[in-house]
Amino acid sequence: MTLLIIIIILALLFDFINGFHDAANSIATVVSTKVLTPLQAVLWAAAFNFIAFFIAKYIIGEFGIANTVAKTVVEEYITLPIILSGLIAAIIWNLTTWILGIPSSSSHTLIGGFGGAAIAASGFSAIHGSTIALIASFIVVAPLLGMIGGIVITIITYHAAKNSHPHKAEIWFKRLQLVSSAGLSIGHGLNDSQKVMGIIGVALIAFTASPEGVTMPHWMQLTNMNDIKDWVPFSCFTVIALGTLSGGWKIMNTMGNKITKLTHIEGFCAQTAGAFTLFITEILKVPVSTTHVITGSIIGSGATKRLSAVHWGVTKNLLVAWLLTIPVSAVLAAVTFMIINRIV
Repeated sequence: MTLLIIIIILALLFDFINGFHDAANSIATVVSTKVLTPLQAVLWAAAFNFIAFFIAKYIIGEFGIANTVAKTVVEEYITLPIILSGLIAAIIWNLTTWILGIPSSSSHTLIGGFGGAAIAASGFSAIHGSTIALIASFIVVAPLLGMIGGIVITIITYHAAKNSHPHKAEIWFKRLQLVSSAGLSIGHGLNDSQKVMGIIGVALIAFTASPEGVTMPHWMQLTNMNDIKDWVPFSCFTVIALGTLSGGWKIMNTMGNKITKLTHIEGFCAQTAGAFTLFITEILKVPVSTTHVITGSIIGSGATKRLSAVHWGVTKNLLVAWLLTIPVSAVLAAVTFMIINRIV
């Protein structure tokens, strides 16, 4: 039971880190275009991160992404040491990239860590290769969808607003940026909170199936992800909102200024494209990186001015970090599992 409690605490800690690591995704454009101050922006984003729980619970009616994450590793191979090792590796990579100011993927570091620990324990037969391949493919697909959306929405918006008075248009798009930022924050909450839900869920299932599981209180027992108790999603959505409140200023600078300079209209278009992409992946039940999505959207929106408006050198560095995330996290988790397996 002690190991299970440690895993739940570490999972929520990862969720908190995810919040401040990815806070910049939702608010970078509203801060860089001076629609909101950084403090106002994190309060705004955190509120809609939390509201996403009620949307998932009462409007969508399911937590599909949590189920996908839970299927990363074959159920019969899942043990608490594997989950613990994956979480430790994911936290190490997330903190490292945060310190370096690199907007990497919290989603893929969690998947890489979980899968890497399982491989170290039981070989490649322990993972669902098709599930991991689908998630990994969205390292390319998600930013591409965001970029295409950013281009299309920006072109349509500029065309629709071409006869507007510049001053009135600026006022309107300042207001609309708040709406698009709220949509992006909801998408962030829907997607990222469920990844931790999936990890806590498989930990509860693994422990319930163990000999010690009979001693668990009813509200902690779980045999199927579809029957997950409300305290799990509520905790995950609450903690990610609290993490968002804590900021993430280094990454915000990269997202808001280093990729391209955005106007109010471009900020609105990039955020709208990012929000739509996240809603689409929610429907598809594919865990994606909010970082990848909004980066692609910002690139697409900025590229409508001219391709040279995008700082492609920065973009290339981001892409390298994204591609390294799953394998590096997997190796970290494998090493961590070997250490933990000797201790536990």
